[in-house]
Amino acid sequence: MAELFQTTVRVFWKKEGRIKYISHLDINRCMARALKRSRLPVWHTLGFNPHIYTTFALPLALGYESECESVDFRLTEQVPMQEVVDRLNAVFPEGMAAYHAAPAVQKPEAICWADYRIIQEFDHIPAEQAARTLSDWCARPALPVLKKTKKGERMVDVKPYFSVQGVEAQNNVLTLSVRAAAGASLNINPTLVLDTFAAETGTAAGWQRVVRTAILDGTFHDFR
Repeated sequence: MAELFQTTVRVFWKKEGRIKYISHLDINRCMARALKRSRLPVWHTLGFNPHIYTTFALPLALGYESECESVDFRLTEQVPMQEVVDRLNAVFPEGMAAYHAAPAVQKPEAICWADYRIIQEFDHIPAEQAARTLSDWCARPALPVLKKTKKGERMVDVKPYFSVQGVEAQNNVLTLSVRAAAGASLNINPTLVLDTFAAETGTAAGWQRVVRTAILDGTFHDFR
């Protein structure tokens, strides 16, 4: 008897706009519905309640947008990768857009870092002043942040795991390029770090937008 064809496909997609307020659990359900509507030959689990099995490498925090999300699923027939992208985009809701599909190369455990673009608007101070204050704060020998985990709260020195890669200040708008540890072993939420900075320095933004721009492995290459 010939073996059944089965391959794991990784689709990269964007999450932008109002859909950032949809939780990861609801995004999981949304993806399952989209895969059903796409009529792609997707593998289902066995048993009394078969369902499409999907894997999200690095779930996104609520309220964040992203240019680099990924989801894995298995195909039971050969389908051109561009067709996978096109079929999903035809049924995705507003704010979700696939842009690349390929056989999965790395396991999610390879993820070590994530890059973010953070845009902040300040009501009472110039952005250049906020940038200088942030630079001085990041130059401290240690950056203790209270991090909540499933086991409770604990202080984490994020100095080795968080860095500002670029700064652009214009009038009251500050745009930051930030890199933070990410993955199963340690995941640093950049908003948590900036909230700590704001609380300690009195430099709170009136409005903020966070976009994940890249997911990286331990050698700082794109997760594939």
